[in-house]
Amino acid sequence: MSLFLFLTVVQAIVAAALVGVILMQRSEGGGLGIGGGGSPGGLMSARGAADFLTRATKWLAVTFVVLSIVMAAVAVKTASGDGITSTLDRTVTTQSDPLAGQAGENAVEPGAAPAAPAQPAPATDDPLADVTQ
Repeated sequence: MSLFLFLTVVQAIVAAALVGVILMQRSEGGGLGIGGGGSPGGLMSARGAADFLTRATKWLAVTFVVLSIVMAAVAVKTASGDGITSTLDRTVTTQSDPLAGQAGENAVEPGAAPAAPAQPAPATDDPLADVTQ
């Protein structure tokens, strides 16, 4: 679980950096608009800044997608499917007539008041268990 938490923090940092780099770019592709000073092909020129921001955006986007895939794979490996499949494994017994076994002391005579209900079975930890066995 600590690997997933670490990857989540790295993913958040990459996402924030990606948003920041995208917002620093000009909409027309002109970069930061830093002009003058230095050679036209240098890193601190407007063209150099635009190229740097474009490359940074590309690599941050690639990192973001790769981290997303890795986090999905880690989440699948850490999640156990046993909890789901064991709750669905139920054995059900069916009876054609549910009142067939109630002869003798539980039988109700015509015109007589029904007997008090039997004490409920003790509760189990399984909420889907049949408590009226």
